[in-house]
Amino acid sequence: MNKQQLEEKVHQILDNYQIGTLASIKDNKPFSRYMTFFHEGLHLYSATNKDTHKVEDLKENNQVHILIGFEHKGLQDSYLEIEGKAEVKESSDMKQKVWNNDLEPWFEGPDDPNYVVLDITPTEIRLMNERDHQPHVLEI
Repeated sequence: MNKQQLEEKVHQILDNYQIGTLASIKDNKPFSRYMTFFHEGLHLYSATNKDTHKVEDLKENNQVHILIGFEHKGLQDSYLEIEGKAEVKESSDMKQKVWNNDLEPWFEGPDDPNYVVLDITPTEIRLMNERDHQPHVLEI
């Protein structure tokens, strides 16, 4: 698979799936949770409450690992493993950029003081579980 084909497959998965797991480091151990992801190109965003453990975790260690794309249809489901660095953003511009009506059950609106955005810059993306059974690495 060449780089262009790999990038197209990565974008296809990011376009079709919003739910994945985000792992951060808590007390020197990995800690995972399901999150909703939005993307712009290969850059990822996720909304969260500023008082969550993950926000505390990221202040200590900003390294994250994301799994996204698995359909549970069988052993041939392609998915992404994404390594990256996350920053907690509270700017109005960033909150407006990510805000959508799906966030209403958790936040009063884009100006809710508890609403923050995880701004995730991938450092490496691996396409997994392709028919050739080889991980395909997209280095950023």
